[in-house]
Amino acid sequence: MRSIGEMARDSGLGVSALRFYDRAGVLGPAWVDPTSGYRWYAPEQLDEARLLARLRRAGMPLADIRLVLAGWSGEDTDLVRGLLQAHLRRLEQGLTEARSEFSTIRELLDHRENPMTASPLTGTVHLSLPAPALAAALDAVRFAAGRDPELPMLGGVLFDIEGDALRVVATDRYRLAVARTDADGHGGSREQVVVPAPLVDAMRALLSGDESARFSVEGDRVTLEADGRQASGQRLAHDFPDYRRLVQLPPGRRVVVEVPALREALENGPVRVAEEREPGRSARDISVLTTVDDKTVLVCGDGAPDEDTCTGNEDRGTGTGGLGYHVGVDRGFLLEALAAGDRDRLVLEFGPAPTAPLAIRRADDEGAFSLLMPVRLDD
Repeated sequence: MRSIGEMARDSGLGVSALRFYDRAGVLGPAWVDPTSGYRWYAPEQLDEARLLARLRRAGMPLADIRLVLAGWSGEDTDLVRGLLQAHLRRLEQGLTEARSEFSTIRELLDHRENPMTASPLTGTVHLSLPAPALAAALDAVRFAAGRDPELPMLGGVLFDIEGDALRVVATDRYRLAVARTDADGHGGSREQVVVPAPLVDAMRALLSGDESARFSVEGDRVTLEADGRQASGQRLAHDFPDYRRLVQLPPGRRVVVEVPALREALENGPVRVAEEREPGRSARDISVLTTVDDKTVLVCGDGAPDEDTCTGNEDRGTGTGGLGYHVGVDRGFLLEALAAGDRDRLVLEFGPAPTAPLAIRRADDEGAFSLLMPVRLDD
């Protein structure tokens, strides 16, 4: 007999997925300990679990997976073959439709673009900024810069200059961070410059003192001068996405958290492994968060809230009154966002639904915050 943890390890299905498929009546354990509730699986169930993992990765609907498993051990394989073929046809049809839609979108983009009239980067900017404030702003967003070579416009930090303010922004699609600092010397219209990540790091290395720093843009050249030293290089010749649209979120539930306690709960608490991977990304540890009475953030394990699987506030008493919905986030991303928040107390803002981004805010600075896209939970 295998424990649920051993079954997860050997089959490629996570513990959370095994629990989900048990509740869905697809693959239940051979025996459940009546005292502890532990699930145990028979040796012959391993092949079924591995088959289930393959069907799951192929995106087969749950109803069809149930039938495939039901017919797998029979002598007549026509049902299983028919279900596999039908799903493959759906996938091929979906790919054909996606190619058609993408072709139309590319045509729309081609109509919008006119290379013959595109103007070179000729903007000129001269700013004076407090070095410590600029350093803090860069520290608050640098972790969210992208690394995907197919999306080079996300491989840097946006310097958004408007009036007497500089906003720095970074995103890799899965998270977004924004910070603001005061700036002097720019009297022109709004300017946006995407500075590549290596140059951002070189600039940050100059900002070690209390002196003023001077940021300038001349055409495609970006320069930062501080403490008699200089970092200079070419800006990215790409447009950054309109981040202001991305941060227009519906109001949510704000909970003040003690960062050291939450970090400990994240590092030592339960995690799930995301079996569904984005292209080019490795499997991720997922932390499942919920709130109690909009006052406490808990890190939860598998199962329903009433299974007492949450940690983070051991003095909350018994019961689950006021327990919010579960939202899954990449644990590593959340730990980085907490570190970038640079406060012992931060505000976590949960959206109106588990599919809304999780916001990490500073209580004393509304201009600095980060957003994490949630991870879909099986259950």
